[in-house]
Amino acid sequence: MSAGLSAAAKTGPLTGLKVIEMAGLGAVPLAGLMLSEMGAQLLRIERAGTSQLLPLPDEYNIDRHGRAVLRLDLKRREGTDLLLRLAEKADMLLEGFRPGVMERLGLGPETVLVRNPALIYGRMTGFGQGGPLAGRAGHDITYLAYSGVLHAIGHAGGRPVTPLNLVADYGGGAMMLIAGVLAALFQRSRTGKGEVIDAAMVDGASMLAVPLHALMAAGLWSDKRGANLLDSGAPFYDTYETSDGRHIAIGCLEPQFFAEFARLLPLDECFASGQYDKALWPPMRAAIADRIRQKPRDDWDRLFAQTDACV
Repeated sequence: MSAGLSAAAKTGPLTGLKVIEMAGLGAVPLAGLMLSEMGAQLLRIERAGTSQLLPLPDEYNIDRHGRAVLRLDLKRREGTDLLLRLAEKADMLLEGFRPGVMERLGLGPETVLVRNPALIYGRMTGFGQGGPLAGRAGHDITYLAYSGVLHAIGHAGGRPVTPLNLVADYGGGAMMLIAGVLAALFQRSRTGKGEVIDAAMVDGASMLAVPLHALMAAGLWSDKRGANLLDSGAPFYDTYETSDGRHIAIGCLEPQFFAEFARLLPLDECFASGQYDKALWPPMRAAIADRIRQKPRDDWDRLFAQTDACV
């Protein structure tokens, strides 16, 4: 057993909470990191004989940050027995394997909750525990594509843009898992009983898009990429290239912020007074782009740094 980075005891709202994290990639390690930063005591279980996909030095490895690390051979009875004993004293267990993996190891919730009925058992999958895609592999881009969210991200006339792995993995995965296990923790404070939390990244990605579906239903959002207020369709919510080949991001949605931006750029009065006139958006975009290309990025940074122009 070895200490991870900064494994010293922390304080926070979750101080005293004991969490077992089954080593994995993406959403579950981020959820574990957040719990650790809130004061929880984490034990990361790494399977003996496996190597990391990204073999980072410990000082850069946030998947181990704030945890103690225990390597176990879960194909041996001794390994699973030890993990079961650890689970008896834990408050929470997090795992992100494909459906059925923990059950085949003898560590599924039906087995573990018998040993510790107060345990909160958090599960993270791509497509959920059941259904036609449950056993399929996937990554952030896969879940975004299936949910339809990927279709909405990108510029007009271009192909969908991959938003790193922030949306399905971390937004739809880790954040939904965190919300679920913390809700279960609150429920346990009233009932004394644990819960099984099943979070799926395709569900989480779809949940993140609920406001856009509402706007579409109200006729306020187009199904076309790059044609809406928040998808680069609006010239005052986009990125622009500067004279030195770098970029600035502009996000002055509210009239008072746009007025500040227009004054400092400066932008012609016909555009400054017609922010939400969509007929003006193409020439407004061209005017902003032409102006931004006249100076290097750092000059614009100095100009807008102490303002509410949202640049």
